[in-house]
Amino acid sequence: MRAHTAADVRAAEAPLLAAGNPLMASAAFALATVVTGELRRRGGRVSGSVVLLLVGGGNNGGDALYAGAHLVRRGCQVHAALLSAHAHPGGTEAARAAGVRLHEVHRESDPADVVVALARRAGVWVDALTGIGARGPLRDPLGPVVAALAAERAAWPDEPLVVAVDVPSGIGVDDGTVPGPVLPADVTVTMGTAKPGLLLPPAADVAGRVEVVELGLSGPLAAGDGPSVCTLTGADVADLWPVPGPGDHKYSRGVLGLVAGSQTYPGAAALAAAGALRTGLGMVRYLGPEVPTAMVRQHHPEVVAVPGRVQAWVLGPGVDPADVARAQQLEEHLAGALDARLPVVLDAGALALVHEDAHPDLPATAVLTPHAGELAALLTARGEDTDRDAVEAAPARHARLAAEITGATVLLKGAVTVVAAPDGPLYAQDDATPWLATAGAGDVLAGVLGALLAAYGDVLAEDVRGDVPSDGAGLPASLAAAAALVHGRAARLAAGERVTEAG
Repeated sequence: MRAHTAADVRAAEAPLLAAGNPLMASAAFALATVVTGELRRRGGRVSGSVVLLLVGGGNNGGDALYAGAHLVRRGCQVHAALLSAHAHPGGTEAARAAGVRLHEVHRESDPADVVVALARRAGVWVDALTGIGARGPLRDPLGPVVAALAAERAAWPDEPLVVAVDVPSGIGVDDGTVPGPVLPADVTVTMGTAKPGLLLPPAADVAGRVEVVELGLSGPLAAGDGPSVCTLTGADVADLWPVPGPGDHKYSRGVLGLVAGSQTYPGAAALAAAGALRTGLGMVRYLGPEVPTAMVRQHHPEVVAVPGRVQAWVLGPGVDPADVARAQQLEEHLAGALDARLPVVLDAGALALVHEDAHPDLPATAVLTPHAGELAALLTARGEDTDRDAVEAAPARHARLAAEITGATVLLKGAVTVVAAPDGPLYAQDDATPWLATAGAGDVLAGVLGALLAAYGDVLAEDVRGDVPSDGAGLPASLAAAAALVHGRAARLAAGERVTEAG
C-alpha cells in the first residue's frame, strides 16, 4: 500500500477536476457501498438501519451527504449533523431531496450534547468532519463534539459502526500524529490513495481497516515524486525473500556474523541466532564470550563459532555498553564492516556506538534498530534533545531525523514499526501483536534482519561502492520492512492468532 501527502493528492486531483471528472460522485457511491457492506458483514440489515452523518464544511462532508442520499434509497434512515454553516451546497441539496434529515447543529448552544443525543439513536456513524486540508487539533465546535463521541463510543465499543471519510477527523494527515481528540474508526474509506497518517503511528491505531477507493489518481501520482509512506504486503515480501536455487551453497546463500550476548544476557545470542537461522540463510558465525557461546552451540549446533568470511553483521543484542571490553569489540567489528562495505545491524548495546560523531556518515546499509527510548537517547546524544514520550507522539518524524543525522537506515520498533532512510519513502508495518511485547523479541528481529541483509550482501556492497549501476537504492529500508512483517506475523501465529493478507 502506498500513501501520498495531501499536497500530492490535490495536485493529482486538479487535472481530473478540470476535465470534469465526477470524483465526488464516485467517492460517495463507494462510501455508501462500504457502509452497506459492513452492515451485512456484521450480520445486520441495511434497510431500517439508522445512520448518522457527521458533516463539516469541506468536500469530505459533501462525500458523506451524497452517500447519505444513496443510503436512503437503500432503505436506511439517515440523519446528518451539520457542524458547519458552510456544508457542501450540492451535497446538502441532494441529501435533502433524497430524504436525509438535516440537523443544523452548528446553531445550537451546546453542539456536543445534541450530536451525542443523535448518535445514541444511530447504529452507524460516518465521520466526515474534516479532510486532508485540516492541520493541528480540531477547533471548536468540532473538538468537543469528537471528544464527546469518542467517550460515548468507549462505553459501548461493539457498536456503533464508525466509518471515517478519507481520514479520521483530527489526525495528522501527513505525519500520523494525534494532536487532539479523534473518534476511532472501524473502517476508513480513503479516496484515490492512502494518506500517510492512515499508515503511520499513532494515528494508524485509530484508522481501523483502510479501504482505498480508486478515483483514477494513479497516473498523476505515479508522475510525481513517489509515495511518502509504504506498507509492504505478503506478496511484496515474497518477491524480496531469497529463495535458494540448485546452484547455491552455504556461502552464496549468505553468511551472517553475530556479536551478541553476554555473561548477564546469554539468551540474546541464542535468540538472534535462531531468528537468523529460521530466516533461511547459509551460515551464522557467532563470536562471543564463553557462556553465550555454550548456549548458542547447545541450541543451534550448526552455528560456527570461529571467525571467517561474512556478508553482513549483527552487533549488539544482549551486550551491555558499559562493558568496556565488549564495547571495544563492537567498535572494531563496526569499523571492519564499514571498511569492507558490508551491511550491519546495530541493535541494543551497539546503538551507543553512534551516540558520538565517531561515525558521522554511516551508509544506508547500516540499520539501527532502536525502540522509542533508545532512539530518544541517540537523538539527545547527537544534539536533538528529546524523550521517549516525544518519540512515541511523532515516531515518523523522529525516525527520519535520526536517519538524516546518522546517514543510516532506522527501524523504530513499536506496535507499528517505522523504517526510515535518509531519503525515499518511510515504511510502516502494522503486522505485530501485543503478545510480541516480551523480552528477547528484538533479538530475534535483529537476527531476521541480519539474515536478509546477508542474503543481499553482494548487491548491497556494490550499491555502496558505486562500482556498477545497481537497483539496490532503498533496498536496506525495504528489507528492514520485510523483516518487521515476517517477525510480526510469526509472533501472531505463535500467539494463536489468525494471519491474513488484510491483517
